[in-house]
Formats: sequence, structure tokens, C-alpha cells
Amino acid sequence: MRSRATIVAAALLGVALSGCAGTDTGPDGVDTPGPAQIVDKWTSCAEDAPHAGAVLPAPPPPDGSASPVSDEPAAGRIDPAFTPVTAVLCGQQIRPGPAGGTEQVATERRADDIDSLLAALRLPDQRGDEEVACTLDLVIPPWVALLDQQGRWLRPHLPVDGCTKPRPEVRAALDGLRLTTVATRTVRQIESPAAEAAGCDQQWSDMVWAQGADGRPEPPAPGAVPDAGPLRLCVYRVPAHERGGSKPAGDFAYGGALPPDRQANILRALAATRPAKPCGTPASRFAVLRQLDGSGAESYVELDGCRRILVVPPGGGSRLGQGDAALTALLGPI
Repeated sequence: MRSRATIVAAALLGVALSGCAGTDTGPDGVDTPGPAQIVDKWTSCAEDAPHAGAVLPAPPPPDGSASPVSDEPAAGRIDPAFTPVTAVLCGQQIRPGPAGGTEQVATERRADDIDSLLAALRLPDQRGDEEVACTLDLVIPPWVALLDQQGRWLRPHLPVDGCTKPRPEVRAALDGLRLTTVATRTVRQIESPAAEAAGCDQQWSDMVWAQGADGRPEPPAPGAVPDAGPLRLCVYRVPAHERGGSKPAGDFAYGGALPPDRQANILRALAATRPAKPCGTPASRFAVLRQLDGSGAESYVELDGCRRILVVPPGGGSRLGQGDAALTALLGPI
């Protein structure tokens, strides 16, 4: 049910090893990358490689327009006339926020003692051998730029072994760099301190709209809401550009564990739900009710728009019903 992005390491490897400037076939039949594109002036990771090492996809602009595409130079072999003196590593990570929650942070790190790295980068790619067993583990190298004394830069190709992973010599050289962090910047907040304190995810999908738009869920009969242990209320606001989509994503607004008397009133209101009325107005806010341990049924309530209710039992068989202003009032801030 969640719309929160999942951190997928595999995507990073594709970014780090792609973008080679053409290939040449050597005498042994192994394809080697063409020469790297040399750029006149390095500025910063933020300017020259804004998405390097991204651990989550870039969020869409709030106006719904397409995200800008970074025009990074192609990686390739180091031109013998280009003399690198500094390596710059651009990356991103998820870390705790200063006031709680979590945030995505981009870093720029530099190393000047790079002789071992240069020696490893000048090694050839190795031919794949059908008799060599390749493992499924992922090796995730950083995004690397090499700078010369004039401030020009290029992206070096990272030589790979027969399993198309960076050669052990490259990995060892990268691990051995003495790096200094020269810049950090917050890319975005992943989970707000308020969402963390409430025990709610930062984002959640409006499943009432997702499942109720085509009318498939059956209307609940009185008393059809499953019994529940202690419940948590999480309320989300749906941005305008998300409303009416196939699975609208909401951003955390407020929530927390429900007091027992308030929970009892909410469950009584849900048990008395009537069949949903025909309606096609997307909600700008919706509530999610779940047990504190995340088990059991999930209940969704549109807090405006059609004010419908969706109950999703663990075993399936979603039930759609009609809420009202009285139920909405019970789902206000805790």
C-alpha cells in the first residue's frame, strides 16, 4: 500500500558504470571504452553532478512539469595528455536529520594522493570467462571525477572484471583514498521529525481513490469492520498534482496513537458505515488507521471530497462505504 520510495542499490551501479564514450575492440576481442570527454572547468558536485549517487529518485517539480535532465560528460579512458592531480567523489546518503527524522544528503569529497587510483584506472577490462562463477552481490562504486592543475576534469571509466564489476584493484584503490569532505547539501527531507514522532510514514497512498474509482470493492455491512487492537492515526495531504491519479500519494500532516475512548468512537462510526454514494471528487486529505504493530486491517477515510471509507482486511476483500462530517471530526489532530 505504501508509496514511499524504496532504496534500491542496483540503480546506483547502473549509473556508475554507464555513459562510456563509445567502445573499441582490442586485439584480444575485449571491448574497451573510448577516450573520456574533458570538460574545461570543474565547479562542484552540486553543479556538475547533481544526481550522482542518488539513493532515491529525484522528486517531481510541484508544478507537475518534467524534472530537468543532467547533461553529464561521458566516462572513458584517461587521455595520456591529461594529468590528473585530484579525485573528486560525489555521492548521496540517507542520514538522521538534525532535529529528528531522516534526510537525503549529497556530499563532495576530495583526495590528492591518487597514484594508486590512477594505476588501477589504467588497467584494462577483463574478458568474461564462462568457467568463472559470477556472484549476485552488488559492488557500488562512487561517482568519480579527475581534475588536472588547470581545473579541467573528466569521468574515468572504472575497469571491470569478467563479471562486469569493478576490478578488485579499482575497489582497493578507492577504499584506500584519504578523502576530505569539502561540501555537503541537503537534497530533501525523507521523513519529518513529526512523522517519526507519530510513528507514521512520510508518504502514503490514498487507497480509497485507488480502489474505489472503478467501484470494485463491495459495500460493507453494519459491523463489518474487523476488531482491532490499539490503533494509530496517520493523516495525509494530497498535493493538487497528485489528485485524481491512479494512486495519489499524500504527505504526512499529523497523527499518533489514538486514545482508547476516541478509538472506540471511531470504530463505532466505521461499523455503522452505509454503502458509498456515487462520487468522483478526489480528496485533498485522507486518514489511515492501522494497529500500532502494523498488523491487522487497514482503514482509509477521505476527509473531504467524497468522504468515502475503505476497509482492507489482511486476507483481502476490501469494503467500500460512506463516511460523513461526524467521522471526519473524530479524525482531527490528536
